[in-house]
Amino acid sequence: MFDVLTIAAVADELAETLLHGRIQRIGLVDTRTLAAEVYAGGRRYHLVASADDRAARLGLVAAMPSLDAELVTPFGLLLRKYARGGVLVGVDQPPLERLVRLSIAKRLTTGYGRDVPPATADDRAGTSGDGDGATEGEGEEEGEGDATFVHLAVEIMGRHSNLILVDDGGSVMESAKRVTAAMSRVRPVQPRLPYRPPPPLERPDPRRLTAPAAAALLEREEPNAPLASVLVRHLRGVSPQMAREIAFRASGDAAATLGALAEDAPAAVARETRALLEPLLTSAWSPRVYREAPPASEAGDAGAAPVVAFAAVPMAYLAATHREEPVATISAAAELALGEEGEGGGPRRHAQRRERLLAAIATARQKQERRLHAIREQGAKAAEADRLRQWGELIYAYLWQIRPGDAELKVDGATVPLDSALGAKENAQAYFERYRKAQGAGAQAPELEAAVAAELAYLDQLRTLTEQAAGFAEIEALAAEWEAHAGAPPPPNRPRRRPDPKRPRPLLDAAGNAVYVGRSGAQNDQVTFDLAGPDDTWLHARGVPGSHVVVRWRQPGGEEEPSTIEAAAALAAHYSAARASASVEVDVTRRRHVRKIKGTGPGMVTYRQERTVAARPADEAGVAAVLRSSG
Repeated sequence: MFDVLTIAAVADELAETLLHGRIQRIGLVDTRTLAAEVYAGGRRYHLVASADDRAARLGLVAAMPSLDAELVTPFGLLLRKYARGGVLVGVDQPPLERLVRLSIAKRLTTGYGRDVPPATADDRAGTSGDGDGATEGEGEEEGEGDATFVHLAVEIMGRHSNLILVDDGGSVMESAKRVTAAMSRVRPVQPRLPYRPPPPLERPDPRRLTAPAAAALLEREEPNAPLASVLVRHLRGVSPQMAREIAFRASGDAAATLGALAEDAPAAVARETRALLEPLLTSAWSPRVYREAPPASEAGDAGAAPVVAFAAVPMAYLAATHREEPVATISAAAELALGEEGEGGGPRRHAQRRERLLAAIATARQKQERRLHAIREQGAKAAEADRLRQWGELIYAYLWQIRPGDAELKVDGATVPLDSALGAKENAQAYFERYRKAQGAGAQAPELEAAVAAELAYLDQLRTLTEQAAGFAEIEALAAEWEAHAGAPPPPNRPRRRPDPKRPRPLLDAAGNAVYVGRSGAQNDQVTFDLAGPDDTWLHARGVPGSHVVVRWRQPGGEEEPSTIEAAAALAAHYSAARASASVEVDVTRRRHVRKIKGTGPGMVTYRQERTVAARPADEAGVAAVLRSSG
């Protein structure tokens, strides 16, 4: 949701509130996320910038996130040296780029500047607040010498996101992610290399789209191609969310195909595209969040409905199916959408919890991989058990031929290695002992290998669900699941009994069929074995870890609705380890053919009588239009 409109709105907000402000505190929340406290206009603001592959972002937040005092990286050290105590002197965004450059000026001579904000309790206690143990007056501070300028490039581009510190000469000082020449021949990001902004795409500028140009663009595509997909592929800077809004405004259907458009569609597409991007010129932003529309029976609890999307301008296609709420700032809208309001430690506080959980899972996985390697080695030795027995029997049969110090026995076309330091009988006994051990290992190896493989599959599932967890509550549920599975004692502030998983909210199609998605192992079990009946439909991405998706039909056992299955398959593809792929194979079967795997973690199942469909990954907002028109 951080498209060019959102990022432009964020850049305007930062320029309005933070420009000429002093950076009092700065540090790392995790290896790819920084947070800073900026004093500007008599107020303290808290800024977060993240290059997280799953949740890259930039904006102001309500409270300063918890900085990781134990995390020391070259990038973090340079931020402290060149940014802490500096003044934010520039905020700019190249047109139609998901990039914001923050320019910082700082005098590196010792001493204090004159425009110093009032001291906080932490300042009076002599701490900087960023976990390094330094006092507010230590190190390089703003003084009376020449200013040094650095620029922080915040690139918000999905898995290519990065935070790059650049000197005033245009050279990279350090970055949150180093990109070697082997990783990218076009644009490596390494210290002392010139900084090159992301190259612009050679596509038409949507701000100047005309009706003839739109007609030429649409004529090149097949009639069954979705209009939104065509706009994303052929216009510069247009995100899927923006494209769906243009399609809705131009045709009344966010999922409209080219063949269903009216004759005057090119003119409408050009007009609505220019209108949607007009705030880039006027800065007339009107942030919105969109909440799930609760069922009539829960209308009184509408305020508690989760936020499913946010935007810098009103999105009519979202307002048609969700409850729209205006928000004061785009940063506040992003905070609500990311599920971080009221989490106690401020936005991105859960990043540290996520990273530590992922690290624990990685450590457990390495341990299981070593165990699997040892089991397979034992299995290979077990395959030689008969040969060991035969060698021991040959030694006993030909004791009279073996002399002290012999290194081998050659008899009947076989060569038996001998330990020259042992006698003939001791060599035979050693082979029989190895034979007995190999027999025992061989008998247990298949069962042990299957158990380890199941554990590795569970760890892969837990890792995928943790990487895709959208908020603090989901991460805490996954952490509790992991602690229960690993047998670790819970933290003192968490009850020992694991609570039942929260029931996920369904997506409904036009006929009232409900689509559920599990977001943890426990929720996977819940949607599959508690919410779904035997004749309901179960879906899972083929061959990769991910969420269980079920379609609970209003008339179980009847014919499946193809459009609903297609939408559910898109969700199963999105909530899987293959979500970055353009097309994902998804297995579909009736729930009665799904069975739990005993002795493994929650959510681990086997299934049969499946069919496989190809699906394009899409989240809940992306499939809402399909579900509304299905059934």
